[in-house]
Amino acid sequence: MKALLLHEPERASVTNVPEPVRQSGEALLRVRRVGLCGSDLNSYRGRNPMVSYPRILGHEIAATIVEIDAGHAPLAVGMDVTVSPYTCCNQCASCLRGRKNACQFNQTLGVQRDGALAEYVSMPVDRLYPARLDLKSLCLVEPLTVGFHSVARGGVTASDTVAVLGCGGVGLGAVAAAAFEGATTIAIDVDDDKLAIAQRAGAQHTIHSQRQNLHEALQELTGGRGPDVIIEAIGTPATFRAAVEEVAFTGRVVYIGYAKEPVSYETRLFVQKELDVRGSRNAQPEDFRNVIRMLEAGSFPVDAAVSTMVPLEDAPRVLAEWSANPAGFTKIMIDLDDTHSRG
Repeated sequence: MKALLLHEPERASVTNVPEPVRQSGEALLRVRRVGLCGSDLNSYRGRNPMVSYPRILGHEIAATIVEIDAGHAPLAVGMDVTVSPYTCCNQCASCLRGRKNACQFNQTLGVQRDGALAEYVSMPVDRLYPARLDLKSLCLVEPLTVGFHSVARGGVTASDTVAVLGCGGVGLGAVAAAAFEGATTIAIDVDDDKLAIAQRAGAQHTIHSQRQNLHEALQELTGGRGPDVIIEAIGTPATFRAAVEEVAFTGRVVYIGYAKEPVSYETRLFVQKELDVRGSRNAQPEDFRNVIRMLEAGSFPVDAAVSTMVPLEDAPRVLAEWSANPAGFTKIMIDLDDTHSRG
């Protein structure tokens, strides 16, 4: 079967690889669409410390069940599903606490193990989520769950004002999740197009932080108190600090992004404000179910969120173009519907 293989940094090609062999407890999936995210770009550029080469990329999946054992209702052959791309060991501290999304020994599809940019994959049935969605929406479920999980980590309720730093794919999920909970939601970015999409995803207010003073704008929107929750979805030292500086007293800060260098803080703010500072990693099953519920309700701008759709054979080219011009793309999806050779 054909697959997109990343041989080494900046060298990818569509090549033939062995078809997967379905094991007991797994379903064989015909891959229909795969979305690309920032971790795929970092892997392509050689900047992802967790990836090894060669590697088949891809963990944002829309697929159709081809083979499955009996006894896994409601899952059945012919059903469209998305996939949780994580593994868990069931023995580390995170797993024993029921937070398997943060498993110490997690292996994510397309990073520590081969991903889904191939004609077929075989996946454990407990990682599959059926939904009444078109393929484009189904392919957006996984990236949106990361933002939804950050909102869950922040304990967001309808009485909160939530500011989201960064409106890329993950930040957009956080905006949508906060709005879906009924919170007053503020989207912050330096890109007008991303801010416009964030408004369509539910943000009541936007701040262009290059043209507006972030502190003054947040103070004005919150009556001088600051947001109750700030979610950081960029990953720079400046935005890591801004989250702590701008959040309200006794507020909650949730970090999704990784800063690429050490971050220096005014630690007085942690104590003086009595902050809850929380990390957010991957997603839990309820996050998948909540995203599906939101998308089925039609309350997310799916078409606006996806900028590029290409067939598998064009994936190496679009990866190179994305690497050369990251700002020129929002969400890239690879369409495999015309690729399949089996049967």
